[in-house]
Amino acid sequence: MRIQRIELFETETKTKKEKNIDLSLLDKVIEKYKNKKGSTIPLLQATQQIFGYIPREAFHYISKHTGIKLSELYGVATFYAQFRLNPVGKHIVKVCHGTACHVQGANVISESILEALQIKDGETTPDGFYTVESVACLGCCSLAPVIMIDEEVYGKLTGKTAVNIIKEIQLKENN
Repeated sequence: MRIQRIELFETETKTKKEKNIDLSLLDKVIEKYKNKKGSTIPLLQATQQIFGYIPREAFHYISKHTGIKLSELYGVATFYAQFRLNPVGKHIVKVCHGTACHVQGANVISESILEALQIKDGETTPDGFYTVESVACLGCCSLAPVIMIDEEVYGKLTGKTAVNIIKEIQLKENN
């Protein structure tokens, strides 16, 4: 289980994305779910769909306009792994660590990718191009070990082939 502490105090190290957030984009979503029981998860899902993650300011905005306690919103967002509290890269690389992939060398795949990108698991590259995360299972066991980049699955990998795929994607987009 992934546990992450959240700094609740404002910091001066906000990203450019966080400074230019148009919270009014949430108005239609809030109107749809306002005063409805069980609306916390749909509100957070819709917020993440709009921004790609759930910005700190969005928690405050949702709380103010719905009456849902800030602690409840944060509690739900930090409990479920589906929610992101930080901006993610243009491409999300998911490395499967399910049983089949683990046995077939998922750790080598992860280590190779993270070393090549010079980041840690769960982090985003400084250029904002990739976010890498380990996941429990992608459901492609017959192709183990696998990674998923955005919606594309790549299987039967080695550390080297995984890194080459990542480099090829970046080369294609930079040309």
